[in-house]
Amino acid sequence: MTTRRTFVQGAIAATAASTFSRVAFAQQGYPDRPIHIVVGFAAGSGADILCRFYGNKLAELSGQTVIIENKPGAVSVIAANVVAKSKPDGYTMLFSGNSVMVGGKYLVKDLPFDPVKEFVSAGAFLETPFVIAVGAQSPAKAVSELVTLLKSKTQNRSAYTNPTGQLSTALFKARTGVVSENVSYKTTGDAIPDLTNGTLDYMILDGTFAVGQVKSGRIRALAATSAGRISAMPDVPTMQEAGVKDFVFSPWWGGYLPAGTPQPIVDKISGWMGQMAKAPDSAKFLETMAAGPVLDSAKEMDERLKRDRGMWDKLAADANLSPG
Repeated sequence: MTTRRTFVQGAIAATAASTFSRVAFAQQGYPDRPIHIVVGFAAGSGADILCRFYGNKLAELSGQTVIIENKPGAVSVIAANVVAKSKPDGYTMLFSGNSVMVGGKYLVKDLPFDPVKEFVSAGAFLETPFVIAVGAQSPAKAVSELVTLLKSKTQNRSAYTNPTGQLSTALFKARTGVVSENVSYKTTGDAIPDLTNGTLDYMILDGTFAVGQVKSGRIRALAATSAGRISAMPDVPTMQEAGVKDFVFSPWWGGYLPAGTPQPIVDKISGWMGQMAKAPDSAKFLETMAAGPVLDSAKEMDERLKRDRGMWDKLAADANLSPG
């Protein structure tokens, strides 16, 4: 009996040791195959352009191919859910704005994942101010003129494609007293034609995408949602400068991994994220894209997320935002 018990215990120990060795080897050899980055926006969008730049950076640092997978729709929830349900081995990660992670419960009914329990932070790397814009043919040349125009009409339409745009629009209406019908578009590119032809009266969209549209003359940016002006559009005032008080709302992006990802792999990716954010060419690239670097480690990113959840709770209450 003793011999049999000893044999069984030894077999269990050997199996555990073998499993531990395989896991340790996998962590030590990471990465040994392509890394997939899931993005909740369409190819060619401003967010996609930014993510592909950093995806190339990650490829350089990791020595592995990095594949960008675009999963647009449902204000980035689809993309986040793909990663939340992925194997936690470091080969599938999410590049996402903070909005879906801190405000998803206000934007989508029955959120299919828990942003706190099903993800671990890998580090933040950029900030993307938004702008309020109208079509180039709109008579509104300033935010004050837009407010006057909207209040003179009985029916107005605005658009959004992501959580930040949705909340920013709700907040804009709450702060100014204007009324407009919210129209959801799958991508910002889909909304631009309706903005330029006047079907939409205005839209709050990410500055990265807006820069090219403004330069092409298709739309007119009236104000930035950030605390300071956007370097790529220095003549565009902030919302506060434009007369909309208490309006500062600038989203930021980070990398997320499925919960359960081994800590050594999280640490390795976090180190790469820090190198990416600090690279001189990254800052130069971000300036041209109406964005700026954020140098948060995984721990600092967690702290930022906690602060943001408190801020979103207040903003969502002020804007009477509830999941649709």
